[in-house]
Amino acid sequence: MVVKKIITICQSGGEFETDADGVISYKGGDAHAMEIDDKLKFKDLKSEVAEMFGCNLGTVAVKYFLPGNKKTLISISNDKDLKRMIKFHNDSDTAEIYVVTEEVAAPDVSQMPGSRSSRTTLSEAGVGVPVEPSRSTINNIVDDINEPDPLVDSTFDVVGDTNVSTEVPVPSDFPTPIAFASPYDEKLAKAAQQWQNNITGVGQRFNSVHEFREALRKYAIAHQFAFKYKKNDSHRVTVKCKAEGCQWRVHASRLSTTPLICIKKMNPTHTCEGSVLATGYQATRSWVASIIKEKLKVFPNYKPKDIVTDIKEEYGVQLNYFQAWRGKEIAKEQLQGSYKEAYSQLPYLCEKIMETNPGSLASFATKEDSSFHHLFVSFRASLYGFEQGCRPLLFLDSIFLKSKYQGSLLAATAADADDGFFPVAFAIVNVESDENWKWFLQQLKTALSTTPRGLTFVADREKGLKESIAEIFQGQEVYHAYCLRYLSEQLIRDLKGQFSHEVKRIIIQDMFTAAHAPTEQIFYKCVDSIKAISVTAYNWIMQSDPTHWANAFFQGARYNHMTSNFGELFYSWVSDAHELPITQLVDAIRTKIMELVYSRHMEALDWMRRLTPSMEKKLEKENLNVRALEVVSLGDRIEVRFENSVQIVNVDRWECSCRVWQLTGLPCCHAIAVIMCLQRDPYDFCSRYFTTESYRLTYAETLNPISNSDGPMWQKGESTQIVTVTPPPTRRPPGRPTTKRVSSQEVGRRQLQCSRCKGIGHNKSTCKEFLLEC
Repeated sequence: MVVKKIITICQSGGEFETDADGVISYKGGDAHAMEIDDKLKFKDLKSEVAEMFGCNLGTVAVKYFLPGNKKTLISISNDKDLKRMIKFHNDSDTAEIYVVTEEVAAPDVSQMPGSRSSRTTLSEAGVGVPVEPSRSTINNIVDDINEPDPLVDSTFDVVGDTNVSTEVPVPSDFPTPIAFASPYDEKLAKAAQQWQNNITGVGQRFNSVHEFREALRKYAIAHQFAFKYKKNDSHRVTVKCKAEGCQWRVHASRLSTTPLICIKKMNPTHTCEGSVLATGYQATRSWVASIIKEKLKVFPNYKPKDIVTDIKEEYGVQLNYFQAWRGKEIAKEQLQGSYKEAYSQLPYLCEKIMETNPGSLASFATKEDSSFHHLFVSFRASLYGFEQGCRPLLFLDSIFLKSKYQGSLLAATAADADDGFFPVAFAIVNVESDENWKWFLQQLKTALSTTPRGLTFVADREKGLKESIAEIFQGQEVYHAYCLRYLSEQLIRDLKGQFSHEVKRIIIQDMFTAAHAPTEQIFYKCVDSIKAISVTAYNWIMQSDPTHWANAFFQGARYNHMTSNFGELFYSWVSDAHELPITQLVDAIRTKIMELVYSRHMEALDWMRRLTPSMEKKLEKENLNVRALEVVSLGDRIEVRFENSVQIVNVDRWECSCRVWQLTGLPCCHAIAVIMCLQRDPYDFCSRYFTTESYRLTYAETLNPISNSDGPMWQKGESTQIVTVTPPPTRRPPGRPTTKRVSSQEVGRRQLQCSRCKGIGHNKSTCKEFLLEC
């Protein structure tokens, strides 16, 4: 594996300057270049830059900017920070780091009037010591508290509102930035020093109450104290230090006839001593969101536990997991848009899809209470590609969406001429149910201009699909092939604890072999081996409609595709974007389909063979076995012999008694031997669905963007009817959602086995059989 190296420009000796917009630039100093990768240790980096610039190793600090963000300097203080920096710059060839020498001072903080350090040391206050958050702590995490605090002394109450400011002179010993005694404290001061002067005193104005509150929170974090509200409404805010008896307090109110908020009174001096530091109290969800938003934009999988660690290291604020998680949710909504508003945009989205991609079908439905029910989308390019170039074969499957309002995505995918997946249609539904699957199939039938003759669905037999397919496509040549993955999982569940894991694995293996068996003789041989192990399993298999899943009996054509999760790559697209609002999720899928169509269209331009590359390899593999075969012509009957076996080939009907030709669509070795004896071309006897021409037809149409370049996305059009759509009532369940999708290759692997009921897939602590018995 090749390790990517990043050229790092190391700068030192200059100065940081901040412009009016808060953008930080670095002026002057020297610069050197070096290569780094994710194998480099922080101590080695620090030693090298210290030697590079002739610095004392103990005073070296290394910082950097996130890509696209020049407003916040990020510190590198350990191996984890260094790896993050490299990961953030993974898409770049270069990165800039700044080497700063910081002398660690230990001033007599007790002599600094008004500073928090004059009351308690950081070690006494417990800064940086993780504590288990209490319920009351979580309940205190609120953005705005509108009720007055009954514990606050009422002597500072401000009655009414006035434009006349009561002058409170700011003393000369107003709290100033402090250099803390330990390296950790020094880093804290550096990270928060940009907020030390957020509150300057009487007369300072703010554009809104919200802006004042945010400035106040950051000021409190920078100066390491906690405050509480006495009054907090849309036109006035009064706060005091949370420490009992402390005289620090601020009152701000609105200037009449304006939206401006002005500080009218302020006592900037803290008189409390020995109080418990509670910086986490001021770390509201919105504050956490504002801190992590830029980093989340670069690193979407930023985990709450990493947020807790980073904010503690950079700002000295101890969060709990809940605060970090809620802050991330708010930041995501700020970056991606409102999840709730996205549902109201669905009418405009459907209109835009059909307007920008004529021939597409996009429809949605709501329930009686206007809550979202389901959305169906099939692009013209997908429908054309399926009808013109793909086999009449559709795979139906679903994936659970882990978004704010949950739901599921139902999808129909096809197989192109090179055996690659091809998205045909998808739907987002409030819940996976028999009703929604039936609705999806009705929409799919409407989207297809004509139902292809001999259309085969590979799908689960549960969820109402067995009945829905038969009902909706009644009277048409449509077949339903049961998904072997779901079928084998059902068998394992029904067997429960009767057999050991090893025995169940053998039964599943024999079942898969029986399903692939091309002839009835081989099928019965496989199931007889199951019968020798378990008559119960044998009876279950024989009663599960083998005509719908065994090659030996199935009447349709599924080209040896046995499971419905053919489009794993498609489901991975959805998994990558499942946290987006519904309209953005649809556009993310459209973008992926557009990229897929374009890349495969361009790829096929260089193909010079008659068949696609994967089919050429399969044909060549069969051709290797031709030399050992003997062709004997007996009038209309042509036999192909090899040792003791004899196969009969009918070239005109494209049939061989081994049935491989009929099952795959490509001539088997027996058929190729006969075709060559007749001096004909084997390519003429390959299914047209495997040709390069069919592949190019599949990817001939392009998808067009559906966003509105002249205004907001999904802007209402003149023809759009006013339809109210609200989010579904379901919400994301508690706990961490599942991240792994079970693949067909995992069937038959070792599974968790319960020691109580001997069942598969759970342990005794979650055994439902035991709970039912109790």
